[in-house]
Amino acid sequence: MPKVTIYTRAFCPYCTRAVSLLQKKGVNFAEVDAGMDPAMKQEMVKRANGARTFPQIFVGDRHIGGCDEMMALEREGKLDPMIDAA
Repeated sequence: MPKVTIYTRAFCPYCTRAVSLLQKKGVNFAEVDAGMDPAMKQEMVKRANGARTFPQIFVGDRHIGGCDEMMALEREGKLDPMIDAA
């Protein structure tokens, strides 16, 4: 089961950057293309407490935000322990 879920949309540079980091780290993640799927976008918005921008990233059931928030966690050395604990 994936530890990370990332909601993305096509042609989104932030989505590409976030997915690239997860791949580089070898993280098991599920990518949900919600850009053109209203039901998936609604699911994302609901899970993200109203956040509508892409990407939206979840570690387990915990919403960590978007690409910038994930990169900040990575810089602070907090991302790996969070993923390992999920």
